Amino acid sequence: MAAQNGKDLLVKVDMNGTGLFETIAGLRATRISFNAESVDVTSLESQGGWRELLSGAGVKSAAISGSGVFKDAGTDERARQLFFDGETPGFQVIIPDFGIVEGPFQVSSIEYAGSHNGEATYEMSMASAGALSFTAL
Repeated sequence: MAAQNGKDLLVKVDMNGTGLFETIAGLRATRISFNAESVDVTSLESQGGWRELLSGAGVKSAAISGSGVFKDAGTDERARQLFFDGETPGFQVIIPDFGIVEGPFQVSSIEYAGSHNGEATYEMSMASAGALSFTAL
């Protein structure tokens, strides 16, 4: 894969539960991470004393985070409401020249900041709340 422009890594939220995805406004930096817990089944009988893991048994999770400038757009309002309502709508993460990760996420934190001579900024984090799908581009 060739070098990619960071601004092309997009985080989108389903605006009304019908699959109408819109990019969250004002994001400047985005990140997605994937995790898989391992289940250790090592015993005294493990060959050479090497650790053994149980295939496919651990919990999988993903996290999305981002920061940007407050734009007061419809997506800002949607993200705030999702946090206060505790909903888990569909999100999409577009990873340029790689694929699209899609599934339910919960907005787990939103932070707002600003100084008297600068722009209002925000940071938000989302935690996976169900099975995710991947579609290659």
